[in-house]
Amino acid sequence: MSYDPANIFARILRGELPAHVVEDTEHTLTFMDIMPKANGHALVIPKEDARNIYEVSDDALHKLITQVKRVAKASQRAFPGNGIRVIQLNGSEAGQSVFHLHFHVIPSADGMNFGFHGDVAADEASLAEHAERLKQALIELD
Repeated sequence: MSYDPANIFARILRGELPAHVVEDTEHTLTFMDIMPKANGHALVIPKEDARNIYEVSDDALHKLITQVKRVAKASQRAFPGNGIRVIQLNGSEAGQSVFHLHFHVIPSADGMNFGFHGDVAADEASLAEHAERLKQALIELD
């Protein structure tokens, strides 16, 4: 599948659709999610065309994650609470619905349990096997 320049975030970048823009930098755009999980839920996207984290250039990703960190710090100041969630999804199987790379920055406070972690610990043999599989895959990338 190739990048679709008609996706909603590409259209926002081109000014074809409105957005509540928080910050527009040379390399990124930060704006409010129109279907927020919590007050202050923002999205940070690169201006580079990339569907997911696998397709973005290293330089654009560096600039993007630097902006994500900046927005997370500002979010913690603007929406005081106990934490900030930073979420990034790749592929529909992972829950991605807009196929332009983006990070969610979501403030969370006491009583806001979004759920994420499993409920049961994995057995040691499975954890060891999965660690080896991931180690091998990392070696193959080099």
